[in-house]
Amino acid sequence: MAQPDPVLLLTRPDAASRRFALDLEAEGLTGTRVIISPLIRISVNGPLPEMSDIRGVIFTSANGVSSYRVLGGAVLPLCYTVGDATAAAARAAGFSPRSARGNADALVELITREAPAGPLLHLRGRHGKGDVAARLTAAGIPTREAELYDQPAQELSAAAKAVLDGDAPVIVPLFSPRSAAQFAQAVQGRAPLFVAAMSGDVAAALGGLYVSRLEIPKHPDAAHMRSAVIGLLKDCGALVKGHGSVKG
Repeated sequence: MAQPDPVLLLTRPDAASRRFALDLEAEGLTGTRVIISPLIRISVNGPLPEMSDIRGVIFTSANGVSSYRVLGGAVLPLCYTVGDATAAAARAAGFSPRSARGNADALVELITREAPAGPLLHLRGRHGKGDVAARLTAAGIPTREAELYDQPAQELSAAAKAVLDGDAPVIVPLFSPRSAAQFAQAVQGRAPLFVAAMSGDVAAALGGLYVSRLEIPKHPDAAHMRSAVIGLLKDCGALVKGHGSVKG
């Protein structure tokens, strides 16, 4: 009996999941069933803090950018982002961002190396990690932080639960330890799981969840995550045309 066609399950907030799916299409993914079932939603908090002395802003997610825009934040000449996807969101908002193209460590390293005049402001969510502001301040670059949005947890949708209890392979990209832990707790099913985890910390958060295959990209960014997902989909029989996805 032929193996059922794989299903791609996306668990990031809706906008981020849809953007990831469109980027996969642009790289040649065709015909694969995609289910979007966010494990968290974004709830903008506000208001913005006092920013009259702030020289530049730091974003560690596109959600931070969109929340800043919703709250009426002004475009500043100095802007740093953790990765290229966040940089694209900042650019669309009018900034000229400098991307660290990695994780919080890469971001801190980039800003420390460039040593801009502060104070800077890290705009983040409630569950942000990396201690970016504290580490930069300790390195001599005064940096404050402001929590602009919450990330309350959500249950998997009925459609997601159904495919996780089916026969088809389910490919799941996971981008944070929190979402990985939530996913591991939520899964109750028999479908073969193929997971792309953005980092070793994300993979570790899966705990004892059994997966048929686990991929951790060499670099913790969206491009390498897409490459890992495309590789898993190809191995499971999905149709992917060659469009120059990231190698290595």
